[in-house]
Amino acid sequence: MRKQILVAAMSAVIVAGSVFIPGAASPFSTAKTVMAAEKNHAPFDQKIVKRFNADNAYDHIYHLSETIGPRVAGSQEEKEGAAYLQAEFSQLGYDVDVQTFSIPDRLFGSLTVNGEDIPIRPSTGSSPTPEGGLTAPLYDAGLGYPEDFTEEAEGKVALISRGGFTFAEKAQNAVDAGAVAVIIYNNVESLVPLTPNLGGSTISVPVVGTSKESGAYLLEQEEVTLELQALTNQTSQNVIAVRKPHKKIKNPEIVYVTAHYDSVPLAPGANDNASGTGVMLELARVLKSYPLDKELRFIGFGAEEIGLVGARYYVAQLSSDEIERSVANFNMDMVGTSWEPASKLFVNVTDGSPNIVWQISSKVAERLGHEPLLLNQGGSSDHVAFHEVGIESANFIRREPGTGALEPWYHTPFDTVENISVERLQEAGEIVGASVYELVRKETNRKNKQNKAQSIQPTDIYSSLQ
Repeated sequence: MRKQILVAAMSAVIVAGSVFIPGAASPFSTAKTVMAAEKNHAPFDQKIVKRFNADNAYDHIYHLSETIGPRVAGSQEEKEGAAYLQAEFSQLGYDVDVQTFSIPDRLFGSLTVNGEDIPIRPSTGSSPTPEGGLTAPLYDAGLGYPEDFTEEAEGKVALISRGGFTFAEKAQNAVDAGAVAVIIYNNVESLVPLTPNLGGSTISVPVVGTSKESGAYLLEQEEVTLELQALTNQTSQNVIAVRKPHKKIKNPEIVYVTAHYDSVPLAPGANDNASGTGVMLELARVLKSYPLDKELRFIGFGAEEIGLVGARYYVAQLSSDEIERSVANFNMDMVGTSWEPASKLFVNVTDGSPNIVWQISSKVAERLGHEPLLLNQGGSSDHVAFHEVGIESANFIRREPGTGALEPWYHTPFDTVENISVERLQEAGEIVGASVYELVRKETNRKNKQNKAQSIQPTDIYSSLQ
């Protein structure tokens, strides 16, 4: 059971060399792990550092991104990625389960001009085209205001620039003018097509987005062929590898190491997120045989890119007992980019609070001599699903400090293995691996160290602050 640390009659508690003030950042959530990040545990870090091999993680990334390629939720390629994870975990000796779940209906398709493919992104809330697609003349509708449409728009594909007002209003104005489809092009340069957000609205004609460059090209064309098909009744899958502690440990606490293995359309997904998946698989190898006093779960999530569907499904299946026994979730997403400005490893916590994942990993990074980690309030990855049910969680991701920018090839066809840094994979593996090991390793004298920690008197604390 998870036990909250009581700090009665103490105005501060020193844990792992840091001072925690009541009413500010809280201490670790479990009494069992209160001493987990002490500096005198540094020799145990070496069990991870000496064994973690970033070249192995790189090989996993290569297979997922280059051999399999884009792994879109529900696709055959995503299923191939799941099968790869299942085989790797099984070979390491883990108990492996594949959890299948339904995913929302989606659209996919193509836009062609004179036989040339134009990259597009369908809007959620768009309608599909008739079977076989539609071919129609283009109509330049400017920004898409009502006055930008004339009687000539009827039966044509409205070509609209981003800007001024919402995508949904632009699309509806085109429908009201009799357009049979809508293409909205970006007004800023980008490597990928625009994805128009219709804000929950449903539009009765196909609506797609494209880039500024493609929009300029289309303005010079007369006719396009658009085909959008609905993907229905599709499934994705989570791959779950479990290692339990010795049978004598009843109702063990649970620690999760997670990463999503799917990618967006057209993107090989080397950094997003074969990198996190590759590091996770290598950590599974490193941690397969060390004695544990907690249950360790490695999970490859599917369908993250369409709304954390896999992670939320997994967490929804946890029993109340499992949630109560859950200590922490270490989630890795985009940890291997070679983009030089992404010089810091961010620790994204959904509410921004310095929880157990941050507390341990920041101390580990310091002990190992790595660059300081950056605590950041952030969601948009699978750690959110754990936070939503009260499990302390964080996401490890490389960003540019100051701006928080991601690599320029994020969600593009350029997210390839050539843009992966082996050195940064090693850093992520060492930090996350040593942090997880702090929590799950078997320590016979833990009880004595807990008693010593709990015997600290207020005078001791105050003297240490002077």
